[in-house]
Amino acid sequence: MHEPIIVTPASAPRPLNIVGEQLTILASGAQTGSYEIFHQAGPEGSGPPPHNHPWDEAFYVISGEIAFGVGDEEMIAQPGTLVHLPAGTTHWFRFGAGGGEMVSMTSREGASHMFTDFDREVSPVNPDIEKLIALGRPYGLEIPLPAA
Repeated sequence: MHEPIIVTPASAPRPLNIVGEQLTILASGAQTGSYEIFHQAGPEGSGPPPHNHPWDEAFYVISGEIAFGVGDEEMIAQPGTLVHLPAGTTHWFRFGAGGGEMVSMTSREGASHMFTDFDREVSPVNPDIEKLIALGRPYGLEIPLPAA
């Protein structure tokens, strides 16, 4: 049985810096026994390249406008928008003008460990995409690179 989880602004862990985005692990899979919850905040233009992974992921936009790409489709998510992506769906997002915030949730443990690795090993200013790909591979992260 897992313990109740209560995270307040005073007790929240330090945000991880993932390629310029601030990501706070609110609840890890180790704590919940399954899913993970994150708070994500980013400046204008920040966000990951197109990628996919073996867990479902849902995003709930709190503030700002966030562009989401899913396959060949693109949309602008306003505050109050929920975007749910099944495992294996190639997607990306970009924080719009003035930045933004969202809460995200994954369907199983894995992302919290991967994000911790990224924070420790990949420069947020001038990220080494090959290193990021290599660090994400054990977690099932795939970043399809454009054809040269």
